[in-house]
Amino acid sequence: MEHEILITRLFNDYLGGAGTAILNAVGQHAENAARPWTNWITMQILVAAIIVVLFAMLKPRLSMENPGAAQHIFEAVYNFIRGEAHTNIPHHGDKYIAFCGAIFIFVLFSNLIGLIPGLESPTMFPYVPVGLALASFLYYNIMGVKAQGGGKYLAHFAGPIPAMAPLMFPIEIISNLARPLSLSIRLYANMYAGEQVTLLFLTLTYFIAPVAFMGLHVFVALLQAYVFMLLTMLYVGGAVAHEAH
Repeated sequence: MEHEILITRLFNDYLGGAGTAILNAVGQHAENAARPWTNWITMQILVAAIIVVLFAMLKPRLSMENPGAAQHIFEAVYNFIRGEAHTNIPHHGDKYIAFCGAIFIFVLFSNLIGLIPGLESPTMFPYVPVGLALASFLYYNIMGVKAQGGGKYLAHFAGPIPAMAPLMFPIEIISNLARPLSLSIRLYANMYAGEQVTLLFLTLTYFIAPVAFMGLHVFVALLQAYVFMLLTMLYVGGAVAHEAH
């Protein structure tokens, strides 16, 4: 059994029955029915709660005349995401900002929260990157069908040359199905490796080296959140590319 961090211990101590009931409701069974909550589940809940509380606190403070520091930060984040959407989804990029922005912020917060002592990054567990990748996969395919219609969307997997369709169609389908695997492995491997390196150097010294590697961890966290969002945008852009036609 994995080591329980404090928040997971609290969930198991006070909400163990609720966790078991939820798992039973979806046809799953915990290895330990008395302690069904795991670190990666509780950390996802914590990240989601932090994001909700943060934006709930920020909303009433929004001001056109006297914006605060937090508003400036999130406006910069929004403008950055909007610019990326317009670059990578040429037609109607604004329609997809909400999902892509939510993916970016959730992955970023999930990556960074592991820097807080006593907490862990949920993205260093494979289940979380897989779930995020599947959400991205479903989203861009649904947007493609919505933009083009089911028949036209499937037709673009056959390629532009009808004679090559029998060869191109299975290749494109396999390539499409490989995308969530690629997204999952990239995020999981980088965050797991970064977490382990940071923890290793924290055990060796408490001065210069940890600061340097924590800075590297922040850079990797930002980069991986951006890459995950960017690839999602590219997939969406490819899925809806024929909308203008």
